[in-house]
Amino acid sequence: MTVTLRNVRPWGGKPANVTLDGGVITALEPARPQATGTTGTGSPAEEIDGAGRILLPSFSDVHVHLDSTRIGLPMRPHTGAPGVWGMMLNDRKNWRSAESSVADRATTCLGAMIARGTTRVRTFAQVDVDAGLERFEGVLAARDAHRNRADVKVIAFPQAGLLREAGSAEVLEEALKLGADVVGGIDPCSLDRDPVRHLDIVFGLAEKYGVPVDIHLHEPDQLGLFSAQLIVERTKALGMQGLVTISHGYGLADLPAGQLQELIDQFAALDISMATIAPAGQPLPLQQLAAAGVRVGLGQDGQRDYWSPYGNADMLDRTWQLAFTSRFRADELIEHCAAVASIGGASVLDPQSRRLSSVADRPGLSVGDPAELVLVEGDTVTGAVMDRLPGRTVIHRGRVVADGLELV
Repeated sequence: MTVTLRNVRPWGGKPANVTLDGGVITALEPARPQATGTTGTGSPAEEIDGAGRILLPSFSDVHVHLDSTRIGLPMRPHTGAPGVWGMMLNDRKNWRSAESSVADRATTCLGAMIARGTTRVRTFAQVDVDAGLERFEGVLAARDAHRNRADVKVIAFPQAGLLREAGSAEVLEEALKLGADVVGGIDPCSLDRDPVRHLDIVFGLAEKYGVPVDIHLHEPDQLGLFSAQLIVERTKALGMQGLVTISHGYGLADLPAGQLQELIDQFAALDISMATIAPAGQPLPLQQLAAAGVRVGLGQDGQRDYWSPYGNADMLDRTWQLAFTSRFRADELIEHCAAVASIGGASVLDPQSRRLSSVADRPGLSVGDPAELVLVEGDTVTGAVMDRLPGRTVIHRGRVVADGLELV
């Protein structure tokens, strides 16, 4: 079916009519009076009144933990302990007693994400000797429930590490045998305390099953640099350019300027991407990363789960948070955050897709681009990020899948 979006403003620009067909944008022209409801070929057509709203590429959440979400359930007291291991044990103690199953919770959260404008997702699913494949299978069920509303990639993620508990590597491999799209890793030094063995397992499985790698890196400063350098070495040795993502990278922003720039240049040379959740504290150097051509995406992390009470399934909210924690005020930089949240993330998911070339780049709305789109209210893109109003229409593969924060 052909869909025409009338009176929309791509990236907040001049009013335009945008035609969608076959899952891509097929025409973009200045807004003109409404035509008939059929195409020139006699094919069925649908027309949507954009009412002057801003047209953006839909959001890409490249770092979310759907297996632990409590979106849609009552708030509960935070019971987590400090540190990754302590928080993991708290989650392990509580997740089975949730009011509904992993599959139901993940399906609810994913639906809320889609309704708010996200149609491209990379989610973690914890696999360990405690959960086995139960959480992984719950996330697969959520993906299947929304298979016509969003494209979802699932990361088999060893949240408890790979070396602290016997059998961890085996359950990780079992998830890959069952079709996990990405293999995860986490804090090779501080959690498993044997970075060589940890990364050997992760990259070995990636090579064996032909999947990308996504590694949580919470490690601080020079320890984070050391782990990042080991990841760089393996990426180069295995020829995995474009197939490796470092999530968080908390300590990298604390590096001396020279070390940081050298590492960014290495990421660019090997096409290693980064995923951030816009945390408090020292932000990722988005401008440096963009200037070097490093792909960067945004994600919501845990959503009101046993790790944290934060999260509301809204990537437009997380875009505001990225701008705020980056201390951005200029319109160009706030709009860059929207570009990171949409096209930036899409390029993390697919390194062959269009990527951001600078902080001023606003791709994703040209003829031939995928019809993954969201209409948002606002006089400018910055205004839309600041206000985060509910009048949204979400389009996946050229078809409306949500409107007014409700699934269609």
